[in-house]
Amino acid sequence: MNYNLIFQSQKEFFNSQVTKDIAFRKENLSKLKHILKANEHLLFEAIYKDFRKSAFDTFVNELNLVYLEIDYFLKHLNRLSKPKKVKTGMVLLPGKSYIYKEPLGCAFIIGAWNYPYSLTLIPLVSAMAAGNTAMIKPSELPENTMHAMAGLINTNFPSDYLYVVEGGVPETTEMLKLPYDKIFFTGSPRVGRIVYEAAAKNLTPVTLELGGKSPAVVTASADLEIAAKRIVWGKFLNGGQTCVAPDYLLVEEPVKVRLMELLKQKLDAFNYEDGAEHYVSIINKRNFDRIVRWIDASKVYYGGAYNENTLYIQPTLLDSITWEDSVMQEEIFGPLLPVLSFTDFNGILCEIIKREKPLAAYLFTKNKEQKNKFLKTVSFGGGCINDTVMHLTGDSLPFGGVGNSGMGSYHGEFGFLAFSHQKAILEKSNWGETNFKYPPYSKEKLKWIKRFM
Repeated sequence: MNYNLIFQSQKEFFNSQVTKDIAFRKENLSKLKHILKANEHLLFEAIYKDFRKSAFDTFVNELNLVYLEIDYFLKHLNRLSKPKKVKTGMVLLPGKSYIYKEPLGCAFIIGAWNYPYSLTLIPLVSAMAAGNTAMIKPSELPENTMHAMAGLINTNFPSDYLYVVEGGVPETTEMLKLPYDKIFFTGSPRVGRIVYEAAAKNLTPVTLELGGKSPAVVTASADLEIAAKRIVWGKFLNGGQTCVAPDYLLVEEPVKVRLMELLKQKLDAFNYEDGAEHYVSIINKRNFDRIVRWIDASKVYYGGAYNENTLYIQPTLLDSITWEDSVMQEEIFGPLLPVLSFTDFNGILCEIIKREKPLAAYLFTKNKEQKNKFLKTVSFGGGCINDTVMHLTGDSLPFGGVGNSGMGSYHGEFGFLAFSHQKAILEKSNWGETNFKYPPYSKEKLKWIKRFM
């Protein structure tokens, strides 16, 4: 396939100015929502084939988030697109200052496999809302969802506006050679570096949504019942294959025994058995093997079972873990939760910040001083106090990483800005201008300018 021909056709279509029309953007956002809703059964079937994700789970944690994002832009697009008048400094008077938000052009969106619909389509919605064209490359690991998205979008939208490319690493590598106006990537830090390097060759701006080892800290003052329930839900959602899932648990020593008991109770109550509707399989054999090698029977507090035939791994709590253990050396991205204890809150914060900045971090506490210390000390993409994962559902909050966990953010207005250029405009009056800035210069002029400035 000649990707350059599609790219050039999208550039030409963008330069026709059609995509900048607000009515055009709204019409196509509504069209995308209608297509997705009309074909939900196909999308449910595809993702179940890929890793046994249920219709309930797919709707709540994927498609509904896409619908909400579309609804947000249908409601707020006029406001977001309107030029914003800002304060004009005294030296620029008489005049007016504005910020115009214009689309960047042709975007390249690379989706992730763990939430193949939401992590591909939400960035696409942002790109459409901002007035761009887009080439889209879903992850090839959930092959059926890739085919489903390609079929629905390529059949219903012209290729010079939106186009989904199917394939794997060779196709992505070829596509990265093109001089896009924006690249949006969701995936691992390792691949993120490759994307960033390719983008640099064309000076293409990027948004990188990556990952990392996201900690959850539970202090002695926390509501342990609430903490246990929310940690179990956030960690084992999607089989632990969630970029903002708690990757490891840090528990203050006096409450560790009780919290471990409560975690076990919640796991029993939620019943994550093989084939459960609310629990998914690991995406493929390679990832299954990668996760299983960390299950040390001598450190299993709960769980530890797995089934190679169904790619099922039981939610597993690992106790007596140290920072040196192999499970603590890279992001798990699976249903294992290592548990470490601490006695010094300030000391454990120092341990966290020694490591790469995570995509998320969570603190369970009733202590205001601890909360403030945590927020001021630890750098991370985003997170929660007394909850997990839920921060990414708010359209008023930016979702993104920092450092090794990514750059840039999206969701709601932040997604609109990610695919826009903010153009500064000064509109000057034709009267009332002094001659201070024009030659010839003099000591007297300099004296007055110093007073004025």
